[in-house]
Amino acid sequence: MASSTVTLPRVYAERGLLSWLTTVDHKRIGILYILGAGFFALIGGLEALLIRTQLAVPNNRVLVGEAYNQVLTMHGTTMIFLVVMPVLTGLGNYIVPLMIGARDMAYPRLNAFGVWMFLLGGLFLNLSFLLGGAPDAGWFGYAPLTAKTFSKGTGIDFWILGLQLLGISSITSSINFVSTILLLRAPGLTLNRLPLFAWTTLVTAFLILFAMPSISAALFLLFLDRHLGTHFFNPAAGGDPLLWQHLFWFFGHPEVYIMILPAMGIVSEVLPVFSRKPIFGYTAVAYSSVAIGFIGFTVWAHHMFAVGLPPVVNAFFSAASMLVAVPTAIKVFNWIATIWGGAVRYRTPFLFAVAFVALFVIGGLSGLFLAAVPVDWQVTDTYFVVAHFHYTLFGGSMFAIVAGIYYWFPKITGRFLDERLGRLHFALQFIGFNLTFFPMHFLGLSGMPRRVYTYAPGLGWEGLNLLATVGAFILALGFVVFFVNVARSLVAGERASDDPWDGHTLEWLTSSPPPPYNFARIPVVHSRRPAWDRKYTGNPHSHPIVEMVGGNDRTEEAETPEEPNHLPSPSLWPLILAAGLTVFALGLVTHWIFIPMGLLLFALGLVRWVQQPLFPGAHGPSS
Repeated sequence: MASSTVTLPRVYAERGLLSWLTTVDHKRIGILYILGAGFFALIGGLEALLIRTQLAVPNNRVLVGEAYNQVLTMHGTTMIFLVVMPVLTGLGNYIVPLMIGARDMAYPRLNAFGVWMFLLGGLFLNLSFLLGGAPDAGWFGYAPLTAKTFSKGTGIDFWILGLQLLGISSITSSINFVSTILLLRAPGLTLNRLPLFAWTTLVTAFLILFAMPSISAALFLLFLDRHLGTHFFNPAAGGDPLLWQHLFWFFGHPEVYIMILPAMGIVSEVLPVFSRKPIFGYTAVAYSSVAIGFIGFTVWAHHMFAVGLPPVVNAFFSAASMLVAVPTAIKVFNWIATIWGGAVRYRTPFLFAVAFVALFVIGGLSGLFLAAVPVDWQVTDTYFVVAHFHYTLFGGSMFAIVAGIYYWFPKITGRFLDERLGRLHFALQFIGFNLTFFPMHFLGLSGMPRRVYTYAPGLGWEGLNLLATVGAFILALGFVVFFVNVARSLVAGERASDDPWDGHTLEWLTSSPPPPYNFARIPVVHSRRPAWDRKYTGNPHSHPIVEMVGGNDRTEEAETPEEPNHLPSPSLWPLILAAGLTVFALGLVTHWIFIPMGLLLFALGLVRWVQQPLFPGAHGPSS
């Protein structure tokens, strides 16, 4: 950036481990989310390979009974709460402020607190393997199977409190996203010009704020049932196990859109850039995200078609489940129209984005089958459902996430990921995914139930299960190639310019990687493609570039003047606060001595957080 840019001094170290422990920079926090999600993805992936190895042949004994149930439960919990959600939060943390021309998130310390709650909550959840056994009732934790009568160990308690800690992280990050996107946009960046990834992140944040209290209440009631003798879910004492399902799935189905909407936003950014066209039907794509958010709260009971709800209730939720396909289809047709007739560059981000569209359509079509009550009755507890939700969430979210990582890796690191390794990764992931999960449609239709650790020979399931297991190992090999590519590129990858893809949005107007303050001057936005307009002055919405400052930083006369950038003070107290809550939760499960220790840490972190000024040299408490 310009040499005249002035930044005020920080309180703590700017390099080394301490700088990461005390960071409040949204870019570093985004990296912490992504690295943490990558670590937990390794754990969740190993759990998946164990599951598939056990099911490769009939009567296998690799992982049986209780151990299988624990691994199955932790695989689902890990991939949803510790991989997909946090990696999307991490990409949002890093990219969204840059996209909207902000210098940071609205609440930097709350942002730091959120990432530490995620990391410590994930470690707390996996600590259950070492302290009496992991949870074993499925990622959905159906009552009364999770009652003390049927789950006597501490595994379910770790699951309850671990999800509560992770819920705190999700709520704090959502508050930050809503405040940042609505209040810190660059001049001229109206909602009708907002980048589509920012749009979907905003809708997702609202979904979390409205859905998370439902599962938090359910987990709290379950903890009371297990430890204080209440009977909210015990039918023998007047409770109702269906109450758990209603509370859980009121969160659980919006959760599907919490994981898929930001992925759709990523695809909506990648496809136009590599098709060298603006997104087709911007307004329809943006507002269809809002429609999905609204309709997403009206479909939760389609997970409960088999529990005996009244026919009129089933009919309503069946219709709502089919209705949600309409705004989804709008997005799909607009993505296809964006590619159609474009000067397409078949680079790795584009390949993963297109694969997302294809695989998500397959998952959506099988979802329409499941929305029909008679069909759902037949296949609800079979591998057909496993195939469906993996095509929507893995074939959907994970392919889009990988597309986003390949797309924004040059912006984050200043280096490209290797294109040849990227194409190899794509081939292995695409082939391995389809070999793993497509046969499960046929396994489900032939009657194989899900959540079983073995099966007898002679049922016609052997060949398809073996094929699925081979596909799982090919899929794992693809991710090995990906991690090798990331490690190699960080050390010796090809250097990237500030705008290597000829991008459309504001993040491509700053350096790669961006400076701590993001922009020396806050850019002024005049269209939906502000970066494109600055580069190509023939566009009727473009504005003349006055000078080039510091290599690739473009400024124009209408921009705000350069001034000292007040960088928020690094703070250790968000970490202390998160550690206090985690230690307190540990005390509730293991030994009472951790309870006062956790409360002491929490009180110390809270008091010192309030006392420390937000900016160096400022007086008074931070906001």
